[in-house]
Formats: sequence, C-alpha cells, structure tokens
Amino acid sequence: MQTSGGESERRKPLVIAGMPMYNEEETVGTVVTMVSRHVDLVICVDDGSSDASARIAEANGAVVLRHRVNRGYGGALKTLFHKAKELNADALVILDSDGQHEANDIPSLLEPIMSGEADFAIGSRFIDGGMGTDMPAYRRLGIKVITATNNLSSNSKIKDTQSGFRAFSKLALERLRFDSEGMELSLEMIDDAVEKDLKVKEIPTVIRYDVPKGSNYTAVSHGFTVLSWALLSLSQKKPLLVLGLPGAGLLATGAAMGVNTAQNVTTTLDSFLGAGLTAIWVGLLGLTLITTGLVLQSARSLLRLLIVKEFGLD
Repeated sequence: MQTSGGESERRKPLVIAGMPMYNEEETVGTVVTMVSRHVDLVICVDDGSSDASARIAEANGAVVLRHRVNRGYGGALKTLFHKAKELNADALVILDSDGQHEANDIPSLLEPIMSGEADFAIGSRFIDGGMGTDMPAYRRLGIKVITATNNLSSNSKIKDTQSGFRAFSKLALERLRFDSEGMELSLEMIDDAVEKDLKVKEIPTVIRYDVPKGSNYTAVSHGFTVLSWALLSLSQKKPLLVLGLPGAGLLATGAAMGVNTAQNVTTTLDSFLGAGLTAIWVGLLGLTLITTGLVLQSARSLLRLLIVKEFGLD
C-alpha cells in the first residue's frame, strides 16, 4: 500500500556521540570503537591537536571536525552542538576521548532522553550506583564545593555538576545556549537548562582516573576557573544572598559596636575617626549592601518574569 505524498515512513532516530579531542592518540581509537557500538555516528572535534589523534579517529570510523587552534572544552562542544543540529540529531551524547567514561553506560544515559523522561542526562559519580575510581580526595572535595556553589545559584539539586558524560535531547540541542569556551561551560549549561525549564536527570556511572591522560594535570586550574564562574554566577543570580548576608552581618556588628562601644576592637580606628563613628560607618556599610542586594534581586526577578512572558518558557 502506497502512502500519500504528504506522508512518509517514520525516520529512525539519529543518535550521535561527540568527543572533544586534544592530543589523545593513545586512547581515542579504542574509545571510538567502543562508542560506535551504541550510537549511529561518532564525531570527534580535533581541538588543535599536534599528534595523530585525528588520523586514528578517522581510521576507526569517526567523523573528525578540526579546529585550527585549541579553543578549549567549551569551544569543542559548541562545534558538536552545531553539527548535531545541522544533522537533525534526535540525541547527542558527549564523552571524553581519554577513556575515562564507560562507553557501555551510553544506553543507560540515553534511556531517559529517548523515552522523553529527560532533556538533559548527566552521568553522575555521586548518586547510588555511581563512583569515581581512584579519585583523589582533593578532587572530590573540589567538585563538591563547586557543585554546592552552583546549586545555590541555579536552585538545582545536581550532585555531579562536573561530569563530562552527558546526553541531550533534540529539544535541549535547540534551546541550550552558552558562551564559555573553557571548562566553566559545564556549569553554564546546567544553569541554562534550569532557566529554560528543561528536564535534567542524573544517571549513575563510573568514571576512571587511571587512564593515560586523565584530567588530574589540570585539576587546580580547572577547579579555580570553574569555581570562579560559579561564584560570579551566584552573585548575579542571587545578589540578595551574596550582598545581603554580609550586609546583615556588618549591620549587626555595627549595632553591637555602637551599643557596647567595643573599646578593645575599635581603639585604633576611633583614634582617627572619633568615638562612635566606627560603629556608624560599619553599620551604614552593612545597610548599603542589604539595600543593593534587594534592588538587584528585585530587578532580576522582574527581568526573569519578562523573559518568561516573552518566550513562553512557563
């Protein structure tokens, strides 16, 4: 039976795996081979490599997109998102090309995406069933600090914001926007998903740290960059929290100093400013911070309301 001109057979969902790649010739061939078993197409972004990574990836069946210079993790993901949308992909899985991520967990990561349960799935080390083998204690602590800071900013409950093992639905590919070129993109992406009411879900996975080129060598710079971004985002999204709490503390300190004279604490400053002026100065500073936080918080709430009405994100 022939179908009418306006009808066509249902297209098979296109699932793409994308991997940023920078001098990973030791591992990329094996990773591409293992990942290919679970997806329709593997795309590697050669982010300015100086070794044979691109040639090896292509020899093992991957499509390679090349950056002439190293743009960073965020730059590689921008290229992958653009290509996935160009190919009209139904799902995109992102994972590292160094072998840290377990390719056999790809079906589990894709399941909530393909079923419509989630738009954005994260392979998590910190929920039941997940773990990071041989993860250094300082790295675990750093990830938890970054995650806690970002969750305050975005009002999310993600337990592993730094996992690079992620999957995205067609809707997420269309809606997500990000500017960062570096590792801070990991947080920006989550924040944008929350802002746009995309459904985010964590799936347990195991991430290895005993691979030839694990990310330990960038742990300090990575952590500093990402935490700085998280703190900046927190100050922008919750100015009342960032300014109001210190302001309230300063106001209370100023009041206490004024009531009790605080001779032992303010002797030096009082010798310059006069008795009691120190308490007034500290109190006014605290009151100013609280007022500024209230104004910025109100402005942000109003802006969020206007965006929701304009784009229909509610």
